[in-house]
Amino acid sequence: MENTYLNNLKMKAINLLKELIAIPSFSKEEHKTANAIGNFLNRESIEFTRIGNNIIAFNLHFDDQNPSILLNSHHDTVKPNDGYTNNPFEAIEQNGKLYGLGSNDAGGPLVSLLASFLHFYAKEIPYNLIFIASAEEEISGKNGISSVLEHIPKCELAIVGEPTQMKLAVAEKGLLVIDAIAKGKAGHAARNEGENAIYKAMEDILKIKNFKFKKSSNYLGENKVSATVITAGQQHNVVPESCHFTVDVRVTDAYSLEEAFEELKSQLDATLTARSFRLQSSFIADGHKMMEVAKSLGLPKYGSPTLSDQALIPFDSVKIGPGDSARSHTADEFIELKEIEDGIETYIQILEKYMNHQKIEK
Repeated sequence: MENTYLNNLKMKAINLLKELIAIPSFSKEEHKTANAIGNFLNRESIEFTRIGNNIIAFNLHFDDQNPSILLNSHHDTVKPNDGYTNNPFEAIEQNGKLYGLGSNDAGGPLVSLLASFLHFYAKEIPYNLIFIASAEEEISGKNGISSVLEHIPKCELAIVGEPTQMKLAVAEKGLLVIDAIAKGKAGHAARNEGENAIYKAMEDILKIKNFKFKKSSNYLGENKVSATVITAGQQHNVVPESCHFTVDVRVTDAYSLEEAFEELKSQLDATLTARSFRLQSSFIADGHKMMEVAKSLGLPKYGSPTLSDQALIPFDSVKIGPGDSARSHTADEFIELKEIEDGIETYIQILEKYMNHQKIEK
């Protein structure tokens, strides 16, 4: 790849990231960063569609007869925490690092994927490329990626940009939140009346503490279940008739959320209600072409415990990007400039190998 061209591509990506850092873009408030991404595409003479605060762009020679690859990352951020010593909305470049809120999660992956899309945009390639900069990822909001998928064709593969140190997440845990109600019978605390719903809830919570799901995942191990919130009672002298508690279940690719819910429900006495079955676990099969590409490039593979837009994408997907998940949501967030530069090169290599080889030789 010609150095001047590639260096220019990298500089465009880094400059866009600096621009995005300076714009607050909390979930549901991303309209200004959506404007900035749209303006970038306009400068590059790339047509795009905006749906809410989501930006969608297709490669120049899009052909309905070709299979499609989705390139997706998000431009919303969490709110900065109190530990910041830098201005979270100032892009500070220092000692090879770029500081600022959203620099690592997921600004670096976002601009690196966008640069890769730009590289292939006008080329004659055997695949369609679709770029989506999504909103509301940090809250898995309904006006994020799930609101725009109906506007694109089904894709053979999605590459989701998140900070993974350019390791390939081939599986990701889903999230199941359950509201539970343990029922008792009200009575006067002084007269040994009633059935204490707190004690009934405690019995279930002890079961949850020791609960082991039957199946486990090769990449993610076992499902993780935790009781996280509990409320009961209104007066000190009344035995409560009900106790409400919340259960957080991180579900591996060995289960659908529905299967995990039913297995847990069969072991508890409380009445369980799932808040949603939206945030499913995901995985990519060992025989998928992306796995062969990963092997040919020497990309380390792992299972990711953290949630992303992968949970809402209904076709085969992987998660990979520059930066480090350990820096996400931390004070004085940063990404190394070299991580972005290397990330762009690796994304391009992945796409070249994937698009130009029907079968990777082992």
